[in-house]
Amino acid sequence: MGTSENTRDPQAPKEGEVTLPKPQEIVTTTGDVDVVEEESHFTSASAHVLIEEIMVCNRDLQKIKEDINGVEKRLKNIIDVLG
Repeated sequence: MGTSENTRDPQAPKEGEVTLPKPQEIVTTTGDVDVVEEESHFTSASAHVLIEEIMVCNRDLQKIKEDINGVEKRLKNIIDVLG
């Protein structure tokens, strides 16, 4: 970049400024792992599939919570018997 300004392009960076290219990827962080996904365009069909997947995950999570609750109750009963 030179010191002259480009008057034909109002988006041209000024001296000392840095322009960033338009992102081609979406980077998200899950825990300690960076996940890089290609930019995509959702359709109503793909959104429906994702919503169904969320519902399945929520159901599975609820079952796990119920199982944990049951184990905690059993553990409490055993501790009560021993105490």
